[in-house]
Amino acid sequence: MTELRRRFDEVAELYDRARPRYPPALVEELARVAGLGPGSRVLEIGPGTGQLTVPLAGYGCLITCVELGASMAAVARRRLSGFPRVDVVVSDFEGWEPPAEPYDLVVSATAFHWIDPAVRTAKAARALRPGGRLAVVATEHVAGGSTEFFARAQRCYERWDPAAPPGLRLLPSSRTATDTAEFEESPWYGPVTVGRFEQDIDYTTDGYLDVLLTYSNHRALEPAAREGLFGCLRELIDGSYGGRVTKRYLHGLIVAVRAET
Repeated sequence: MTELRRRFDEVAELYDRARPRYPPALVEELARVAGLGPGSRVLEIGPGTGQLTVPLAGYGCLITCVELGASMAAVARRRLSGFPRVDVVVSDFEGWEPPAEPYDLVVSATAFHWIDPAVRTAKAARALRPGGRLAVVATEHVAGGSTEFFARAQRCYERWDPAAPPGLRLLPSSRTATDTAEFEESPWYGPVTVGRFEQDIDYTTDGYLDVLLTYSNHRALEPAAREGLFGCLRELIDGSYGGRVTKRYLHGLIVAVRAET
C-alpha cells in the first residue's frame, strides 16, 4: 500500500486538473458542523493538490496540511498562494509531529484509507481538542450516469487487469453503506454522524482517461496492460457513447466528535 499511495505524486499536475472538486453542499455542511470561521484551527491529512483545502481556506481558517508527495504539495501551495493562513507540510502523517496547541477540526478527504489503520484514528484524536471534530470524506463510484457504459467497461478490465474481479457491477447509492465502525468503536470519539452527497461529472473520452491515470491501481498496471485497457475503453466510449460518459460519485461525510476525556 505504501508504494501505491506514492504514485499520485507522479502526476500531480494531471491530478489537479482531472480530479473532481467536492460538492459545495458538502463543504457547507462540514463548515457548519465544525463551526468554521477565522479563528478555527484545522489540520488536513492528505490534501492532494487542494481539492477541499481551497474552499475551506475561504472561511479564513488557520490550516495545516500534511501531504506525502512533494509534487502534490507544490501544486497545492500554488493554488493556495492567496491564503497566507494555510501551510502545506511535506510528510507522511504517521511520522508527522503535531504542535502542542490542538486543532478544532482534523479533516481528510478521500485520503484517510491510505493512512496506517493502527495510527490514524488515535493520532487524529490526539491532535484535536476535546469536543473537536474528525471529518473523513469517503468517495465511491456508484450506479448512475452512464450505467450501461460502466457495465460494458468491465469486460475491458477483465481482459487487461489481472486484479479485476469478474462480473463486478456498480451498486446504487441506496444500497451503499458508509462504514463508520472505526470511529464508533474508538474510545477517542463520541457521537458519529454521516452526510451523503452525490454528484454527476461529465467526461469526454480524454477527460475520463485522464482521471483513470490519476488512480494508483491503474498506474500500477504494466505499461502494455494499461495501454490495452485504455485503448479498449477509448474504443467503447468513442464508438458507442459519442465520446462522452457521465460518472456518479457518492461522497460520505463522516464526522466524529472528540471525546471530552
